[in-house]
Amino acid sequence: MTSEQWSAAVRLLWGPPAKPARGPKRGLTLEGIALAGVGIADAEGLGGVSMQRVAAELAVTKMALYRYVPGKAELVALMVEAALPDPAGLDAGLAAAAAAGAASAGGGWREQLGVWARGLYEGFRAHPWLLEATVGARVMGPRELGWMERALAALDGCGLSGTEAMDSVVLVAGHVRGIAEQERAMAGGAGGEGPDAQLVVMLGEVLRARGDEYPALAAVLGSVAEQGGQDQALLYGLERILDGLGLLVERRGR
Repeated sequence: MTSEQWSAAVRLLWGPPAKPARGPKRGLTLEGIALAGVGIADAEGLGGVSMQRVAAELAVTKMALYRYVPGKAELVALMVEAALPDPAGLDAGLAAAAAAGAASAGGGWREQLGVWARGLYEGFRAHPWLLEATVGARVMGPRELGWMERALAALDGCGLSGTEAMDSVVLVAGHVRGIAEQERAMAGGAGGEGPDAQLVVMLGEVLRARGDEYPALAAVLGSVAEQGGQDQALLYGLERILDGLGLLVERRGR
């Protein structure tokens, strides 16, 4: 983003409701504009979004749209804010986990981060283009900062330094993003299977012919196929990350 785009995005995301810069009232709202962009991105990816496409979706001219949003960079910032789940919804996930016996009443830091990670993953699954739109230096809106706030609040009182808490959240988010990106790259695979299952299928034929050259890989994939343990990479990795954080929290508490 240029400095002008940065300032414009801040105004749109954090300022009072925007009014058209000039010209007659068109009945547009920032929410309606953002949701139109989200619909296009969900169907065609972020590359399908343009000011012209959104204007056409809203049945207005591109110049009318520019009176509300100055360009695509600012439009995408609004779309991210509209597409991200409300972080307040994490409370329902934590309550459900507690009711199922998977979390303590109120939820400790581990349960809270687990619910947070799964909620973030579902957000990426619902809107895969968010993976592309939420990288690099950019302006974050209230909802996105709310997600960061919830994750950091979960670690409050664990004895971690500010840097350790932030890096812990980045570590969990990075794992979630990595799995979501892999799933996105392998979307449309045979039978709609998950990425791990697709990998087993794709490697199976090769290993049947040349498994003697890769005995460890053949043995592991054979075990995975027999035990049905594929497509658990998200939760497995998350649990191991939380195990490691648990050791650090324990060390800080001594």
